[in-house]
Amino acid sequence: MDQFEKHIRDNKQVFNDRKADRAKMWANIESQLNTDKPKVIPLWKSPMIRIAASILILLGISGVVALSFYVSPTTKTNYVSQELQDIDMHYKGLVSYQVQLVQKNNQLSDADKEEFLSFMVDLDTEYEQLKLEMQNNLDNEQVLAAIVSNYRKRIELIENLLQQLNESKIKEDDYGYTL
Repeated sequence: MDQFEKHIRDNKQVFNDRKADRAKMWANIESQLNTDKPKVIPLWKSPMIRIAASILILLGISGVVALSFYVSPTTKTNYVSQELQDIDMHYKGLVSYQVQLVQKNNQLSDADKEEFLSFMVDLDTEYEQLKLEMQNNLDNEQVLAAIVSNYRKRIELIENLLQQLNESKIKEDDYGYTL
C-alpha cells in the first residue's frame, strides 16, 4: 500500500464525523435545473386532429352498420343453403335410383326412354332456375317448396312409368296361366 491509502485508513474516524445534508444538496441541484415548463399543445385542440378523429369515428360506425346488414342475411342464407343441401341429397338419391331403373328396363323402347329422359331434363332445367332464384334470395320458403315440388314431380313421373310397366308385365304373365 502506498502512503496515501495508509493515511486514509488510519484516520478513518476523522473522515466519517460529518454526514451529508441531503436536503441542502437537493436544494443546490434544484436551483441549477431549468425551471421553464415546456410548451405542451394538447392534440385534441388541433383542428386537423379533430377532423381526422371525426372521420375515423364515422368510418368505424359505418363499418359496424355495414357488417350488421351483411352478417344477418348470411346466417339465414347458410340455414337455407343447408336445408337445400339436405333436400338435394335426399331427393337426388331417389331420383337417380329410379332413373336407373327406367334406363335398365327392357320393356321400354329407346324412343320411350329418350322421351321420358327429356321430361326429366326439362324438370332439371326448372330445378336449376329455382336454385338461381334461391341464390337471389327471393322468397326462400316458396322457392324451397317449389324445389321439393319439382323433385316430387320427377319421382311421381318415374313411379307412374314403372307402375305402368309392372302392370303391363303382370297382365302379360296372367294371360299365359289362365285355366
